[in-house]
Amino acid sequence: MKSKWLLILLTGIMFAALAAACAQKPAGPTTLTVITHDSFSASPDVITAFETANNAKLVFLKSGDAGTALNRVILSKNNPEGDVFYGVDNTFLSRAISEGIYEPYLSPEAANIDSQFMLAPNNDAMPVDYGDVCINYDKAYFAQHNLAVPTSLEDLTRPEYGPQNGSKDGLLVMENPATSSPGLAFLMATIAHFGQDNYLAYWKQLKQNGLVVVADWETAYYTNFSGSSGKGPQPMVVSYASSPAAEVVYASTPLTESPTASITAPGTCFRQIEFVGILKGTKNLALAQKFVDYMLSVKFQEDMPLQMFVYPVNRNAALPDAFVKYAQVAQDPATLDPALIAQNRDKWIADWTSTVLQ
Repeated sequence: MKSKWLLILLTGIMFAALAAACAQKPAGPTTLTVITHDSFSASPDVITAFETANNAKLVFLKSGDAGTALNRVILSKNNPEGDVFYGVDNTFLSRAISEGIYEPYLSPEAANIDSQFMLAPNNDAMPVDYGDVCINYDKAYFAQHNLAVPTSLEDLTRPEYGPQNGSKDGLLVMENPATSSPGLAFLMATIAHFGQDNYLAYWKQLKQNGLVVVADWETAYYTNFSGSSGKGPQPMVVSYASSPAAEVVYASTPLTESPTASITAPGTCFRQIEFVGILKGTKNLALAQKFVDYMLSVKFQEDMPLQMFVYPVNRNAALPDAFVKYAQVAQDPATLDPALIAQNRDKWIADWTSTVLQ
């Protein structure tokens, strides 16, 4: 009888120990899906550090240029494909907010961010970085053709920057503002410079001067622009004031100076601010908040300049030497009131489309 009860007791202890062991077994990592534009990049060790600290697995869903990515998020907002959305800029922010895609969140890291970047009224999205959209040019082309570099938006309508040698295309390529954030930023620069009543007249002149329009930044910069591939037909492209630094950092052979430069005269560039927000409907709210905090932390912010060639918004983040040396700073970049953009953006894009593409 004693042996029977002893056996029962031992069996009970064994099952209790087994149950305790199972209870203590750590759960697998939680997957957090981050929807981004195609230009998103971060160092592997920076990504791993977040995953390790939070028992998480980050999945980045690249979805085209910023405008295209936003369209994707809006179309799927009732059944979101991700938890976090990074890459909307100040030209598209009001549309993202009006579509109700965000779960508002004020990160504690906001204390380290200048108020000029905090453009979402209810903290629907947090600013992450900024950069100036400018016209980049191929130094070699202008030197070889003994051609002066334009110094104003007006200069771009001059015949020497139009079609050459029987071609119908001029020397400038840009992105479609309807689908591309740098393209939209350049449109905004012209509206800020010429005013709402006169900017379309300027675009008619650009069109007559052989302006080339493509869908996105990748096509404009890597296919059409001669300064990056050396083979594209256009020596000028709408890009960023930090793009010349990228040419040096990513050069296959070491360079002492960039083969490209930016036109940074007053009013020729537009300041672009990019945001990150938590998507409404996420099932991983706490982890999404931690990732937003992480993107605004010094560790992530100091990684961005040489990954995406943008400036950090965290005032405590230091810039790398290569970025300081080769990235250019726009002189008095154009800006527009976000409320004015929200009120007129769709009309501006529609009017631009009918003027330039039809």
